[in-house]
Amino acid sequence: MENPATGKVDSELLAASQADLDHAVAVAVEAQKKWARTSLAKRTAIMFKMRELVLANQDELAKSIVNEHGKDYGDAIGEIQRGRETLDFACGINAALKGDYSFDISSGVDIHTVSQPVGVVAGICPFNFPVMVPMWMHPVAIATGNAFILKPASPTPTASLLMAKLYKEAGLPDGVFNVVSGNRDIVTKILEHPGIDAISFVGSTPVAHIIQEVGTKHGKRVQALGGANNHAIVMPDSDLEFAAQHIAAAAFGAAGERCMALPVVVAVGGIGPKLADMVKAFGEKIKVGHGLGEGVNMGPVISKAAKERIVGLIDDAEKRGATVVLDGRELTVDGYEDGFWLGPTILDDVPLDAPAYYEEIFGPVLTIVHADSYDEAIEIVNGSEFGNGSAIFTNDGGTARRFTLDVEAGMVGVNVPIPTPVAYYSFGGWKESLLGDLHIHGPEGVKFYTRLKAITSRWPSESGLHAATMSFQRQE
Repeated sequence: MENPATGKVDSELLAASQADLDHAVAVAVEAQKKWARTSLAKRTAIMFKMRELVLANQDELAKSIVNEHGKDYGDAIGEIQRGRETLDFACGINAALKGDYSFDISSGVDIHTVSQPVGVVAGICPFNFPVMVPMWMHPVAIATGNAFILKPASPTPTASLLMAKLYKEAGLPDGVFNVVSGNRDIVTKILEHPGIDAISFVGSTPVAHIIQEVGTKHGKRVQALGGANNHAIVMPDSDLEFAAQHIAAAAFGAAGERCMALPVVVAVGGIGPKLADMVKAFGEKIKVGHGLGEGVNMGPVISKAAKERIVGLIDDAEKRGATVVLDGRELTVDGYEDGFWLGPTILDDVPLDAPAYYEEIFGPVLTIVHADSYDEAIEIVNGSEFGNGSAIFTNDGGTARRFTLDVEAGMVGVNVPIPTPVAYYSFGGWKESLLGDLHIHGPEGVKFYTRLKAITSRWPSESGLHAATMSFQRQE
């Protein structure tokens, strides 16, 4: 694995073979049969213990994220905390699995429902959240009675291996949680494997289409969360100082490498240049460096190729007429000259035909586009092929309410730039940001990892019991 801060390989991990995957699936299938019949009380007890262990080991987990992903330590701790919210939800899975019951739908006939696990689930995860995104999947999948096979991103596998160790310590039976590392070849094998019943995926939209098409072709239930290019409208009546501070954090946090980052702002009514200067003031205060360094609050991007791609998009936007308000292309960090560094960058008045605007840039770059009115702004926002998250900054309640209904996005913020739902709600976008009909974690995660069964019952002995009772009463 390559450390993005140094540009050097720190460690290596063998890629799984077809035989390794076959073995993992075989043990998962057998383990799941027993685990599905384990009482909810025992399952939730293990989830509670796992939660304690994640808390106790979050320093080791965070340092593995810093060394392999590059994000700063505080951001890594925040990622673990957000992932742990799903463990909190899984600790109460007994309430989420309650069914329905109706008496006497016909004479002496009742009906009730139960939710049962789908079987063996595979999670295919991205590099940018090595703890949080897998934890959006495996706590709910396991708590609902499934076995889980985790395929972590190749650049960031260590946190997943640590998670397997913690599950073992928490008392989870062998075979219920498995880690299989590898590249796209192992992903293809997972999608085609007959022993895997469902696939959860988070990554880019082109890959999400492949996951959905190949997975469903092989008879699997699939949820595939794709890319994003989140927009925020900033209205002239908003508190611009408040908006600028939160936009800077949302655009540059984690070096912009998150699907809920805020790479695009639509500035309404001529406020673009002023807003750009205000965001710049906050961006200039961000200390970029090695994630374990004192006071560091932004690390490098994941790879040399990622840096080159992002710089190319910035160069192209500048050639197309965008104004570079803050330029992070030439940033270097003393002592880490070979790292993949980019500083916060702000592009104002970006043309809508610039790839830096309409592509998922996945770097510490904020693009500002201009609109004369709310109507023009919402047309720009809804014109994006993605619909993951979107926000508005305004002090007008009527405008805010209208936006929440108008915007074509799965997660919406009002004066909240990164509207990521808590774990007892569900996470997911619209359009090219989500393929499939169920979001991840929370109540919809429970639906994805379970199958509903309706049971209709009648007891003929009941009429015989009534007859015997009446005969006994006559004798009395």
